[in-house]
Amino acid sequence: MLDLNKKSILITGGTGSLGKALTRHILAKYPETRRLIIYSRDEQKQFQMAQEFPIEKHPQMRYFIGDVRDKERLTRAFQDVDYVIHAAAMKHVHIAEYNPGECIKTNIGGAENVVEACLQTNVQRVVALSTDKACAPINLYGATKLTSDKLFIAANNIKGNNPIRFSVVRYGNVMGSNGSVIPFFINKKKEENKLPITDPNMTRFNISLQGGVDMVMHALEHAWGGELFVPKIPSYKIMDVANAIGPDCEKPLVGIRPGEKVHEEMITPSDSFYTYDLGKYYVILPATHSWKLSEFLETFDAKKAPLGFSYNSGDNEHWETIESLRNLIKEHVDSNFTV
Repeated sequence: MLDLNKKSILITGGTGSLGKALTRHILAKYPETRRLIIYSRDEQKQFQMAQEFPIEKHPQMRYFIGDVRDKERLTRAFQDVDYVIHAAAMKHVHIAEYNPGECIKTNIGGAENVVEACLQTNVQRVVALSTDKACAPINLYGATKLTSDKLFIAANNIKGNNPIRFSVVRYGNVMGSNGSVIPFFINKKKEENKLPITDPNMTRFNISLQGGVDMVMHALEHAWGGELFVPKIPSYKIMDVANAIGPDCEKPLVGIRPGEKVHEEMITPSDSFYTYDLGKYYVILPATHSWKLSEFLETFDAKKAPLGFSYNSGDNEHWETIESLRNLIKEHVDSNFTV
C-alpha cells in the first residue's frame, strides 16, 4: 500500500495544472509527508502557487527554482528525495514546431538529465508523464515525448543493483488544464461569441485532473519498472464540445494547425504485442525487463490484448455527450458555467 507519509516527493514542472492537483491530493491524503518539492523554472508561477499552498500552513512544502536542462541543479534537488514525478515539458504543438531546438533540449535532454540525476541519488521510484501525441507521432512535441518515454523505460536496464523503478503514464487531454480546448472555448465565447473549429471531425481522449493524479499514484504504487500505463477513458467530438459550451456561437472552420491529428492514439497495433489489460488501465510492457512476466501477469491478473489491438480516440467505445460534457465542465472547470 502506497504511503507517502514521512517520504519526500519532488514534482518537476510542479506549477502546472497536474502539479497543483498532485500537490492538493498529496497534502490531503498524506499530511505527514516529510517534504513536497515543487521544481520549476517560472518564478512567478511559483510565487502564485506559494500563495495557494503557503509554507506557514504546509511546512513540508518547498519551492525550488530550476530547469530540467540543468543536470547539476537536478542532482542537488534530488538529494534525499524518495519519489520523483516528472511533469516538466514543452507541450504546445505549434510552439514546438516553430522552436524545435528548444523543445528537444527540454523534452529529451531534460528527460535524460532527470534519469541520470535519479540514478546518482537515492530516489526510489520515478513516474514520467507522457501524452497521446507520443503514440505514432507526427509532430515534434510527440516525437520528443516518445523519445522521453523510451529513455525512462530503458533506464530500468542500466540501473545495475540500484532498486529504483522508472515507469511512464500516458493519457489524453486533461479537462480544464492550462491551454486546453474547453477553457479556450469558454473565453472565446465571452470575448467574441465565436468558437474556431480546426476540423469538424476531430476527436480527443478526455481525462479529468483527478484521473491523471490517480494514474500517477497507481504507477508509483504498482510499477515493477518499465511499464507504460494507459487509462481507459472516453473520447469527445470537438463539435460536441463547441455545442456544449456555445450552441448559438458562430463556429468558423480555421483548419488544422501544424502537427495536429484529426484523431489521437494511445496504443497502436504495433504496441499490441506487449499490451495487457489490467482492468482500469492498459499497460504496455517493456520488451526487456528484469522481472518474470508470468509473476507480473499473475499478480495483476493481466489479460493479453489481442494482436492488432489499437486504442484510438476516433473509434473509442466510450463517448462523452453534449450533456455529459456540460456536467463535467461544471464539475471540473467552472462551477458557474451556464450555456
